[in-house]
Amino acid sequence: MGRLTEAVKHLLIINVILFFATMIYGDQMYQWLSLWFPKNTNFQLWQVVSHMFMHGSLMHIVFNMYALWAFGTPLERVWGRNKFLFFYFSAGLGSAILHSGVNYYLFNEGMSALMDAGMAKQQILDILSRGQYSTDWYEMAPKSTIDSFLTAYNTPAVGASGAIYGILVAFAFMYSEAKLMLIFLPIPIKAKYFVPLLIAVDLIFGIGNVNTGIAHFAHIGGALIGFIMMWYWKKNEFNNNRWN
Repeated sequence: MGRLTEAVKHLLIINVILFFATMIYGDQMYQWLSLWFPKNTNFQLWQVVSHMFMHGSLMHIVFNMYALWAFGTPLERVWGRNKFLFFYFSAGLGSAILHSGVNYYLFNEGMSALMDAGMAKQQILDILSRGQYSTDWYEMAPKSTIDSFLTAYNTPAVGASGAIYGILVAFAFMYSEAKLMLIFLPIPIKAKYFVPLLIAVDLIFGIGNVNTGIAHFAHIGGALIGFIMMWYWKKNEFNNNRWN
């Protein structure tokens, strides 16, 4: 891809710096900067942006930063810095919104089940705020409902993946004939088929509520915003120079 473009370079630097900072400060960094469920006491408004710069493992950040470099660089060259950053953060925010919306649904489903079983809402929230839960809850509602309820409340989202999925969609729009490969499936696939395939896998796992440790709806949210923006810009023949 050649020399790093300005925005991609600075995004890479910030992500790497914060990754090493989490190795030093650990849980405190995740508590401050990850995206927590809005009803969780750890939630802060800035987390809808800061979570994009946090990663949970070395492989997590390596894959995301490789994708940012490989697919973001050609886009920034065409669009310029300002338009690229606008697109990147819009996709990231869309990712956070859809992820949190799905968590609200799962949380409210569990809350309703427990309240229907006779518990008071404030009593449940008090237990959760102490970082606890009751094993009795599994007798009041299906295990899958309680597991999803607890995961929605207790598990923060981290990573640039939502923004990266938006970038992937944009790349597929602009370089649809480019051939890409999955590591576990080393067969060249055109971008216009490769990217929808990735999104379809996330959609299947997300709807199936498959516990893979991946925020599948965060990926879908980023991809959805990316698609909407690219469709709108293409339809209206967006002027690239407007953002420079």
